[in-house]
Amino acid sequence: MAAPQPSALPVPVTPRRLTARAILLGERIDTVGLERSEMISTNPLAFRVGGHGEVVLFRYGVAVLFDLSPVEEDEVLRGLRPRILAPSSRHEEETATIEVVAEGEEQIAPGGPIVVRDLSPPRLLVIADALAKNLALARDEREVSRVLDTIEPFATELARDGRLPAKRRQVVRTIGQALLTQHRVSGRIEVEEKPDVLWDHPQFERLYARLADEYELKERGAALSRKLRIISDTTSALTDLIDTGRSLRLEATIVALIVVEVVILLYELFLRAPR
Repeated sequence: MAAPQPSALPVPVTPRRLTARAILLGERIDTVGLERSEMISTNPLAFRVGGHGEVVLFRYGVAVLFDLSPVEEDEVLRGLRPRILAPSSRHEEETATIEVVAEGEEQIAPGGPIVVRDLSPPRLLVIADALAKNLALARDEREVSRVLDTIEPFATELARDGRLPAKRRQVVRTIGQALLTQHRVSGRIEVEEKPDVLWDHPQFERLYARLADEYELKERGAALSRKLRIISDTTSALTDLIDTGRSLRLEATIVALIVVEVVILLYELFLRAPR
């Protein structure tokens, strides 16, 4: 009688790991005319590169690269260079590790990898959206903080002395910088908006919610909106004070001219009148 064969032990499956890099290239990326046969999505524009890499481009200046070799990354970035509006002097980036586990629950551990079941295009677009928003928020937070640091001395002097600083040209320049930053940042804040891919694939909303919690997108977006309101209120107050000061100077000039005219008239009547 033949001895029973030992049952085969299950072979553990090694999870596939890949790297996603979100790179801040500039203020905007012109994606018109970049359509190609390897397209994954049109909004945002996403396409395949090489054998297994993917690229997702966001018009507010961020490119997210999935599993690209250094040579492929250089080729993609070099091709995008003519399409970048106001390119950044230094490319800032955010890197995330993605772990593909076919069996198991999708999760994002704090500071750990993003665990997903597969790399379907909707999942890639959801992950790319969160990474791109995280990087764009970091840029906007720095810009707004820089403007607040510039405005603070004027507000401090105004609170202490009750008047605008003597260097009015610098005040006006600061107001212009604040208004420009407010306009630029306000047009980029899309944190409250979910990725378009969720309209067609609502089953990935939980994954996006976990990513949004990991990067604190909603909280940071709300804080940024509050800072923008502070900038708006401060610049409005400074503008009103400058306009009031100009109005007072104009009124004083008019009063002085009237007084001079009255003096001349009195001189003509009494001093130069024939005796």
